[in-house]
Amino acid sequence: MPKKPFTIAVSGKGGTGKTTVSSLLIRSFITLGETPVLAVDADPNANLHEALGITVRETMGSMREEAFTRTIPPGMNRHDYVRYRFRQALVESEGFDLIAMGRPEGSGCYCFANDLLSECMGELERDYHFIVIDTEAGMEHIARGTIGRPDLLLIVSDPGARGLRTIARIREIATQLGLENEKIQIVFNRFRSGTAPVDIGAGHPIAVIPEDPAIEQADLSATPVSLVPPESPAWVAVRELAERIREMAQERV
Repeated sequence: MPKKPFTIAVSGKGGTGKTTVSSLLIRSFITLGETPVLAVDADPNANLHEALGITVRETMGSMREEAFTRTIPPGMNRHDYVRYRFRQALVESEGFDLIAMGRPEGSGCYCFANDLLSECMGELERDYHFIVIDTEAGMEHIARGTIGRPDLLLIVSDPGARGLRTIARIREIATQLGLENEKIQIVFNRFRSGTAPVDIGAGHPIAVIPEDPAIEQADLSATPVSLVPPESPAWVAVRELAERIREMAQERV
């Protein structure tokens, strides 16, 4: 396993199931023995912690506001305080840890704050084999450099036309951010028998995840989707994806 963690960003239109894919991917890496995994919830509208069955009490956005608008404790400079609070915001669980980025709050320039958070993320990531980032379609945190550049971008889409059209937009954003085409892959989720007649301008998807009643039941019963039975079709497909990603990580120079 390479010393530098392999980073996977999961993006897609809201409602396509990217948070479900992210959580199952994290659980799959744990099942494969690739622990610890760092989960990063970089979508302000996502609920990765709920999908993983843990509680988040603080986000990076709220922590940053506190660190840069309140008086810091005596004997501690702001740089050290941010690093201290960053570690406090990290939620530790069995096989993985989670950090929630939250919404950028307040107004004004936060360049120094973002630089500090980027530094904290850089120090933190050395502790992990894989980093899975559940990010928004605009990939704002990646654009700001807070969470670095991923080794692999998975664009999750359901078979519907709107989800497929979003693929081209996200691919354009990713290319503008400097990601190579081979690092941008498509994942079809909730797949039945076909997709809408929309040209997505890409080759074959890296994974096709079938529609899974166990996932729907978890949503209806408000239980963590990552705890569906390991033999469920969706988890089987994501586990195969995790194995393929592990091979990519081992081949990385």
